[in-house]
Amino acid sequence: MRWERFFEDLQGQFDAEWEAERAVLDTEAERLRLSRVTLRERLLVLARTDATQRLDLTVDLLAADALIGVLTAVGADWMGLEVQRRSVLVPVASVSSVGMGESDLLRTARPHPSPRVGVSERMGMGFVLRDLARRRVPVTMQVGTRAVAGTIDRAGADHLDLALHDIDEPRRAASVRGYRLVPFTAVSWVRWEGVDVL
Repeated sequence: MRWERFFEDLQGQFDAEWEAERAVLDTEAERLRLSRVTLRERLLVLARTDATQRLDLTVDLLAADALIGVLTAVGADWMGLEVQRRSVLVPVASVSSVGMGESDLLRTARPHPSPRVGVSERMGMGFVLRDLARRRVPVTMQVGTRAVAGTIDRAGADHLDLALHDIDEPRRAASVRGYRLVPFTAVSWVRWEGVDVL
């Protein structure tokens, strides 16, 4: 009788130690998994949320005021927001933080299957800006510490040419007040209206 109790105690200790060791391994595996998750991957989880559950995010920027809007798309190096019914492109490099509720924050950190990557998710910022240039869409953009308005004439690999004019006027030679050569790294956000790009 004593031996049975002794072996039961040993089995209980063994099971408890095994569970504790497994919990440590699971915790370490989760830390390793999280160390490989990128900001872009977490944003993709939010962007793929059902349209009825979309939430307002607070996007703090390095060189501009924060934007509050609904995440509508994520590209290779940018995120698309809808801010007061306007489309806004935000380079991920200009983001200092993204604010949301705890449940949404935790949801983005959970493991998710890797769905097929869509076309917009492969497009870089230059691709979107070249499309705006091709369509001759008037834009407002935050460049450094000031907002400028006009039309993107051309978009290269790492910069764009902006013809400055009032946002409510079409781009005509007579309305252009000047030109700017703008590196993508200086752009905090680009806003436009009336054209569905993202």
